[in-house]
Amino acid sequence: MEDRCTVVFDVGKTNAKLTLWDAQGHCLERRVRRNDVTQAPEYRALDVHGLEEWLAHTLSEYARRATIGVLIPVGHGAAAALVQGDHLFALPMDYEDEPSPGERAAYDSQRDAFAHTGSPALPAGLNLGMQLHRLERLTGPWPEDLFILTWPQYWAWRLSGVMASEVTSLGCHTDLWRPLENRFSDLAVRRGWARRMPPRHHARAALGSITREWTARTGLPGDCVVLCGLHDSNAALLAARGHADIAAHDATVLSTGTWFVAMRSPSGNAAVDASALSEARDCLINVDVHGAAIPSARFMGGREAELLAALDIHALRHTDDSQRLIDRLPALLKSGAAAFPSFKQGCGPFPQSRGTWRNKPEDPADQRAITGLYLALLADTSLGLIGSQDRLLIEGRFAEAVIFTRALAALRPAQKIFVSHAHDDVPYGALRLVNADLPAPAPLTEIEPLDVDFRVFTEEWRAHTARAGT
Repeated sequence: MEDRCTVVFDVGKTNAKLTLWDAQGHCLERRVRRNDVTQAPEYRALDVHGLEEWLAHTLSEYARRATIGVLIPVGHGAAAALVQGDHLFALPMDYEDEPSPGERAAYDSQRDAFAHTGSPALPAGLNLGMQLHRLERLTGPWPEDLFILTWPQYWAWRLSGVMASEVTSLGCHTDLWRPLENRFSDLAVRRGWARRMPPRHHARAALGSITREWTARTGLPGDCVVLCGLHDSNAALLAARGHADIAAHDATVLSTGTWFVAMRSPSGNAAVDASALSEARDCLINVDVHGAAIPSARFMGGREAELLAALDIHALRHTDDSQRLIDRLPALLKSGAAAFPSFKQGCGPFPQSRGTWRNKPEDPADQRAITGLYLALLADTSLGLIGSQDRLLIEGRFAEAVIFTRALAALRPAQKIFVSHAHDDVPYGALRLVNADLPAPAPLTEIEPLDVDFRVFTEEWRAHTARAGT
């Protein structure tokens, strides 16, 4: 098995990614599919069947190129599947489907306190418990042999036929887990959801070989092993710990995409105090692969960029004209152009503030430049809320957004700030489950602070947010 390849299946909110890796950690193939939503009878649902067809087709292509020995599923933390026997009982709910005010009130009255779960009350279905609350009403009564599988573990089951739970997926703003006590929440126990969770396994655990069905569909070898898998932001954290500049320090990883998720690994055995985090400002506790509590903060940075300037989520990353944008910043700042949070309300450090432009420039490139400053100030605020210090690694789609990264470095001069341009930090983290000593695919780059004076912009931005409240 040592010379066989590994496939990482990463199912994010916006895209699904399938990457093929050789035993030395080189990426041989990378395919991306935009995720769709569909309609269940009474809620928006994830297009799990379309995703599975794409997975099977792409795996069959990979199987013709290489001998694959391991499959590792990775997924976001706000989806779950209801499984009975060998079939899906109901389509997984899309977390952007809105509950009614009555459903919200009924659910919120049952949640454990934030001090116990580190899970803030989030909008729509971002708390997985809210989805289960609604699904039980819409699809119940549930049969006794129904199981609840978190999103990466659903795909692990679908590929191997073995059900499992895993702590990084249970412990990411689900309302289902008490990370400081390493047990299910009172809500999960009282509602009977805890007993419907399969036995817990470590993310690196081999659940079994791929099923005969998948062997026939894809041509993969029958002894190809499926790992339990993990939460995507935790995979990025595991990747960061593979870099010497990060591993032995009090370090924070800022994963960027649809969501910007900051996860801080305190140095040594420093205790984590949930009461020191602000539930109202989208702080939370995640749980790493070893079960340790990780202070975290989030905002929907990719969606903010789309709403702020009608940008495609990738537009801010273009680097060919970054110096031109930087050169234009002084004139833009002198014109009074500015943007204030939040364009995506209900989450992030300013969940109740309504986003506004001031002197919005007409040129889309100029809008991108101001958006870079805006995202840097949002990130700086979230990082401050979790006490981020010493080292910071920015990874993901916005690591190439030069104004964003350099402005953030200017805002946080006491930290060493690095970016990863590997494009595959999440799958690299997943690969470290198989080989913890796997060298990083690319070195980190330390970021130079932006050499444009935007102190007035920053002061006005902070004064505005202080007036608007948090």
